[in-house]
Amino acid sequence: MEVIIIGAGSVGSSSAKELLSHHHNVTIIDLKPEAISRSGIQNAQWVIGDACELSVLRHAKPENADVVVAASGDDKTNLVVSLLCRSEFGVPRTVARVNNPKNEWLFDESWGIDVAVSTPRLMTALVEEAVEVGDVVRLLTLRSGNATLVEYTVPAEHPIIGYTIGQVQWPYDTALTAIVRDGSPLAPSNDNVIAGGDELFFVTTPKGEDDLRALFS
Repeated sequence: MEVIIIGAGSVGSSSAKELLSHHHNVTIIDLKPEAISRSGIQNAQWVIGDACELSVLRHAKPENADVVVAASGDDKTNLVVSLLCRSEFGVPRTVARVNNPKNEWLFDESWGIDVAVSTPRLMTALVEEAVEVGDVVRLLTLRSGNATLVEYTVPAEHPIIGYTIGQVQWPYDTALTAIVRDGSPLAPSNDNVIAGGDELFFVTTPKGEDDLRALFS
C-alpha cells in the first residue's frame, strides 16, 4: 500500500514506523529538513516543504497513493491537505488528525476526510476504558460524523451476561462488529453468549451511541 503522511512529529513518525514495519511504502512530507535525522525513520521517502502547496504535494505523487494521513500538529494544515488530496488528486482514502477538539466538527466529508482521529478524545477514551469498565467509550468518528466506533466493557455481574447476541435488541443503526475476550478477537454471531469482561465494539450513530448507554445502564 502507498501511504503519504503529512507531518513528522511524534504522531506522524510513529505511524510511519508502524506502517513501514508492515511493509507498506511510505512518503513523509514535513516543513523542516531536520525532521529526517530527528525521526530516525529508515526506508521512507521524504519531501521537504509546505504540504498545503500544490507544488510540494505533487512531489509526493498523491495520485498514486492509497491513503493520505494528515498528522500535522496544525488543524488548518490537516484540513487543507485532506481537501487538496481528495479534490485535486483523487486520493481514495484520507485520515486526519484533530488537534483541537473544538475543531472536530469540521473534519468530515466536506473537507475530503474519511476518518477523523482526535488525539485528545482518543487519549481520554483509552483512559476511560482503563478505569471505567461499564462505560460506553467513543474511539473514532468516521466519515461525515454520522458514524462512530465505540467500545463497551461488560462489568462482572451485569444483567446482560448470559444472553446471546441474538437475544439482545440492539439500538437501530448499530452493528456489533467485534468481541474481544481474554485478549483474543471474536467475530460476533447470534449464538455468542455475552460474558463478564467482554469488550464489545460497535459501529453506530451518535443517537445509537446514546441508546447503547441507556441499554447498558
